[in-house]
Amino acid sequence: MNDESAWVAGVDGCRAGWVVVWHPLDAKQSARVAIFATFADVLAMPEKPAVIAIDIPIGLPDITGPGGRSCDAAVRKFLGVRASSLFSVPSRSAVYSADYGAACTQASRTSDPPRKISKQAFNLFPKMRELDGLMTPDIQGRVVECHPEFVFWRLNGSLALEHSKKSSHGARSRRDLLVRAGYPSAVFDRVSFRRKDACKDDVIDAFAAASVACDILRGKARRVPVCPEIDRKGLRMEIWG
Repeated sequence: MNDESAWVAGVDGCRAGWVVVWHPLDAKQSARVAIFATFADVLAMPEKPAVIAIDIPIGLPDITGPGGRSCDAAVRKFLGVRASSLFSVPSRSAVYSADYGAACTQASRTSDPPRKISKQAFNLFPKMRELDGLMTPDIQGRVVECHPEFVFWRLNGSLALEHSKKSSHGARSRRDLLVRAGYPSAVFDRVSFRRKDACKDDVIDAFAAASVACDILRGKARRVPVCPEIDRKGLRMEIWG
């Protein structure tokens, strides 16, 4: 599919909800950026993007092996020093646990070898539950999981970026890659959110997600694995980059 009139969107979670970057496939210079309170609001966008790429896990397993889902473990191999940016997604029962202690207990019971979860991963569970509650196999026809560092790996000639996105050098190198991918630098300069609502790296990650949404429509993106596992909701467990 390569419909130049189609819209695409990239989404990343933030403190105030979801940072969304959206634009027509052939008009990156007109990219819009806003914060949506809920993912249901993203799905209801009047532009109806043909592809919405989001940096949140889609598809939750009942049991996990070493490294989480098979797609997590596979993508992590590409990321080099950035491998730790992709956490191991635990079981659905762990994600739906009421508190951190219960989540650790449930994650240990449903992983082989038994493995608890980090507080950082636990803090993502509300966003994961929000998305999982909305996702269906039909919706996955246009809403796909991506990982920004996997996107940047591909944009960087299949090389992992050396510096963290939190560092000034890392932020600049990621922005430079997005400019090379077609986003004018002026687009980034127009974006300004309160830090209590969204961080600068949330915005950069949303742009990376929008970029891979474009490349999915153009047949240039990479999906891992090629033949994904399916969770009990019928959702494919795959990552695009």
